[in-house]
Amino acid sequence: MLDTTSLTPAQIVAELDKYIIGQHEAKRHVAIALRNRWRRLHAPAEMQKEIVPNNILMIGATGVGKTEIARRLAFLADAPFVKVEASKFTEVGYVGRDVESMVRDLAEQAVSRLRQRRQEEVKAQAAQAVEDLILDALIPPIKGYTKEAAGRTGLGFSSESSAASALPDSDQELNERTRERFRQKIRNGELEDRRIEISLAQSGPNVGIMGAPGMMDEATISGLQDMLGTMLPKKSRKRKVSVAEARKLLLEEEAAKLVDMDEIKEEAIRQAENSGIIFIDEIDKVATSGSGKSGGPDVSRQGVQRDLLPIVEGSAVNTKYGIVNTDHILFIAAGAFHVSKPSDLIPELQGRFPIRVELQSLTRDDFYRILKDPKNALTKQYQALLAAEDVQLDFEDEALLKLAEIAFEVNSEVENIGARRLHTVMSRLLNELLFDVPDKLPAGTQLTITPQLVEERLRSMVKNSDINQYIL
Repeated sequence: MLDTTSLTPAQIVAELDKYIIGQHEAKRHVAIALRNRWRRLHAPAEMQKEIVPNNILMIGATGVGKTEIARRLAFLADAPFVKVEASKFTEVGYVGRDVESMVRDLAEQAVSRLRQRRQEEVKAQAAQAVEDLILDALIPPIKGYTKEAAGRTGLGFSSESSAASALPDSDQELNERTRERFRQKIRNGELEDRRIEISLAQSGPNVGIMGAPGMMDEATISGLQDMLGTMLPKKSRKRKVSVAEARKLLLEEEAAKLVDMDEIKEEAIRQAENSGIIFIDEIDKVATSGSGKSGGPDVSRQGVQRDLLPIVEGSAVNTKYGIVNTDHILFIAAGAFHVSKPSDLIPELQGRFPIRVELQSLTRDDFYRILKDPKNALTKQYQALLAAEDVQLDFEDEALLKLAEIAFEVNSEVENIGARRLHTVMSRLLNELLFDVPDKLPAGTQLTITPQLVEERLRSMVKNSDINQYIL
């Protein structure tokens, strides 16, 4: 296993090659950017604040791997990652999301992933507490059983009687022995279907905060809601469930009690600031063409660009978990730039993305390798789907070449949607087989996709003038 926190640029590219075909220039740039983050954290303390990330602008048609590169990069970096679309944002004063929400989403994601990890670390301890709760529901322990209580129940023993001292002890021992037997049954899974009554914490009602538009941002409203929620009394509700279901419900609740949320919030903010990656897709949709016409329907495009400037350059954003400084967050922007050009972005924003890389359109050979090489190749996905029905699916190499050729031709003649065209091609090729399994093609069947079958079912895609049937 590779240590993903200290991968070299060559190792990063090698890992990306397992999932993404081609685009070597883009991979090299993101690999250097990721390694530079590790280098900054190991630089002298006085220089760490001065070293800022070189944000990247990816230019390329849809389906060539822009989003996949960013997503896989975040996985390799083991870092908080959010993907946003620039077209969702509006200038302040319009109805829509403000650009600071991307930083709040990053903070939310950082807290969520760190909380999940901390809960995994205390899972064994939480499982023991859950076992005790389930055992208490099955065989409640004897509590408060004293000699005085025995006398009040009318058993007639005096405080000096030996029987009075022996009875509680014997009942206690019997109860403990019974509990131990049931504990063993719980561990052996013998009581999974037994229904018990458990108490679960009930979340308080959502508290609405009303105010004039623009008076409070999302972080302020969310903070007030959390504060009011903690002030309201917490209630518990009883549910009657099976032991197996009770274990699932109680495990998360008990694990949450064992983690320190204040420590998680502080650490998550540090991770978001130093390792966070924000991928801004469709940035070309907020650019304006040279003629001054907008590249789309939103009237606040240049306003969105101006709002992006301080976020990308470095500013402090208020979130419900604390202040997040964006100075060292890595921003990767991407766009097809069909209607507009990168130079149509306002100059200040262009300067915030100093590294510009153009992704190449996919060739026939690229399509062939996409079908064959990646760990998550589409052919391997369909093989896994049919393997669930105990049906073996194989592809001849010539068939893959034919599929790649047809996908490339359709992209050339209609609309270039990159590797996404393969979903259309594969769906049309295999839909009939997927429908016939398991009714006409029972378990144990072996299916082989030949070049003849590909030609028979897909050649009409290229020849048919009615293109509506295969445009996504």
